[in-house]
Amino acid sequence: EAVVTAADTLQHDIDEARTNLQDAQTALAELPDTDLAREDVLRVREELAEKRTVLVERQSVFTGLKRSAEERARRLADIERELASWSDRSGGAAQRIEDLEQRIKQIRVELEDLAQRPGEIKAKREELMGLIETSEQKRKDAADRLAEAESALTQADRNLREAEAELSKAREQRVRVEGAVEQGKQACASIAERVREKLDCVPDKLADVAEFDAAAALPEQDAVERKVERLMTERDTMGPVNLRAEDEAREMGEQIETLENERADLVEAIEKLRRGINELNREGRERLLTSFREVDKHFQELFVRLFGGGQAHLKLIEAEDPLESGLEILASPPGKRMQVLSLLSGGEQALTATALLFAVFMTNPAPICVLDEVDAPLDDANVDRFCTLLEEISAAGTTRFLVITHHRMTMARMERLFGVTMSEKGVSQLVSVNLEQAEKFNESP
Repeated sequence: EAVVTAADTLQHDIDEARTNLQDAQTALAELPDTDLAREDVLRVREELAEKRTVLVERQSVFTGLKRSAEERARRLADIERELASWSDRSGGAAQRIEDLEQRIKQIRVELEDLAQRPGEIKAKREELMGLIETSEQKRKDAADRLAEAESALTQADRNLREAEAELSKAREQRVRVEGAVEQGKQACASIAERVREKLDCVPDKLADVAEFDAAAALPEQDAVERKVERLMTERDTMGPVNLRAEDEAREMGEQIETLENERADLVEAIEKLRRGINELNREGRERLLTSFREVDKHFQELFVRLFGGGQAHLKLIEAEDPLESGLEILASPPGKRMQVLSLLSGGEQALTATALLFAVFMTNPAPICVLDEVDAPLDDANVDRFCTLLEEISAAGTTRFLVITHHRMTMARMERLFGVTMSEKGVSQLVSVNLEQAEKFNESP
């Protein structure tokens, strides 16, 4: 608006100047005196020159104002576009605010639902714990039934083996009987031949020859033959009468009595040995469980100290009897879930194994412990925790540690160093350094 006003003013000035010029020219023409007219012309020219100068200045100002007006028009257009953009953004922001408010309402509803979830989770956990107890009881019952079934299966297998053995014996007996029958037939034929040779008659006439009563029962053939053979053998082998037979029988009876007493003593010793084994097993189970709980306690404490957090524990597996159970190590380093030792990284496995080793030493200290490259897979922070724990256990005075290492931090924390150096080519030399004494020498003036 200022530019337009200035332009109007300048145009008015220009029109006025033109009017003045025409008036001046008209007046000049009307002037009769040329000199005066010349002077007026000069004066008018001067005024015209001044007016032209003013006009040029006004045109320059007008041009500048026009450019400024164009720039301001462009700026106004940019401002209108920006205003439209901001209007659109304002609408979007309002919609976004509305969406956020709706989201806040939904989150509040979800928070209310989540606030009720702990109770539901607790009830569900109690229900699951009940189901776990029921399942554990069912598992125990199933294990008992399985043990009974296995015992019954073992007994059935034993009965089957016994039946098979009896069947085998029966088959062998059948074969023997068949062989005996065949031998009997052969023996009958042989006897008939002998009867013919010695008595000159057939076997059917032997009763008449022997004047044997047919109504009497016949003795068993094998018994008769054995008796005959025995009598013949006794007749042939009969020697002098044994006068020490009674003494020998008495000595044999004493030996039998001694053997029976020794057998009774042996049975009693076996029973005592079994009772002793059972007592040792019972005491071994108690001591094992006591030591296991103590080692597990120390292991949990040392694991937390070495890892700076987390949790771990030991577990007996694979058998109901502790003396036959296996050992499983469960560990959960900071930021990880509980898992077995084999699923951890190399450094975590080494640190966990170190915690277990120290837990055993704290439960049952030994006079000396050798650690070979235990700190090799550990980083500096874990090596520092390892050395600190080693110093605390060593300070108790129950165990002396011999550490084989190449780690600078571990060597710096030891009391005495032993190493091998090569002062000359091919010549090795043992070198020892007492670090505590060296520190004292260093501190002394």
